[in-house]
Amino acid sequence: MFEHITVLKEEAVDGLKLRPDGTYVDCTLGGAGHSAHIAARLGEGGRLIAFDQDEQALAHARRVLAPYASRVTLVRSNFRELQERLRELELPLNERGEPQVDGILFDLGVSSPQLDEAERGFSYNHDAPLDMRMDRQETLTAHIIVNTWEERELARILTEYGEERFARAIARNLVAARAKAPIEKTGELAELIKSSIPAATRRTGPHPAKRSFQALRIAVNDELGAEREALHQAVRCLAPGGRVAVITFHSLEDRICKQLFASYVAKCTCPPDFPQCVCGSEGTLRLINRKPIVPGERELELNPRARSAKLRIAEKL
Repeated sequence: MFEHITVLKEEAVDGLKLRPDGTYVDCTLGGAGHSAHIAARLGEGGRLIAFDQDEQALAHARRVLAPYASRVTLVRSNFRELQERLRELELPLNERGEPQVDGILFDLGVSSPQLDEAERGFSYNHDAPLDMRMDRQETLTAHIIVNTWEERELARILTEYGEERFARAIARNLVAARAKAPIEKTGELAELIKSSIPAATRRTGPHPAKRSFQALRIAVNDELGAEREALHQAVRCLAPGGRVAVITFHSLEDRICKQLFASYVAKCTCPPDFPQCVCGSEGTLRLINRKPIVPGERELELNPRARSAKLRIAEKL
């Protein structure tokens, strides 16, 4: 069963400024909550293209989106292949040969069903084989990283992707443990991480393994690299007036989105005392919301996992 509570559904879909006859892309199909909301608003001339690399999510989406099948195209692919896959669908092209759509949505991170499905190995709350692959066709797993990567590289990803203060101690303990026998299960890994963190620190805050598990998941799936590539492609694939909406769930994802959007916004070089801009600086995007949109109290009551969600929206000029 693929059950997932859609985060910021109304805000994200409203932010796309849908037209009934427009073409829209959901890069992160997941439980199909956003996709169903988009498809329901489209007319017969409209089209939704939805991406996911998880076959279980696609199978679930086929059932959820069945009432709108005539206007929905499902694509099994990582969204880092966005531009290439859209080109295969024979969409209108701009003068540079880039496929053009009217809106693109990203709901980043791992979905609730993946977290809750024990055998996927995403969660420290279930004892399972170390996997963490969003796409099971890929070969890199958490087991490979934990048991074969050098101590320095382990410490780097724990610091960079998990913002873990005790990354070096954790990496050192993992290397020492695997020298005796391979680390096979999430429960064993969680205990090794916990034992690497001072007891005083463990008494407060989230589970001691939370940051490390996040870091491993990001490394296994190259989530941040995929985000950067896909957002650049999204900007290229938006038609003028089209919008991109991005939901993130941790600071690393949000920082990438914020900085990338900013890089496409016009930057006036006129002296500050000029009454109006004369430099002619032209950007590619304009920000719809300078501060991220966050879930309201009602949504947080229904879905505590939404607490860290942030939504940023930009429009193609």
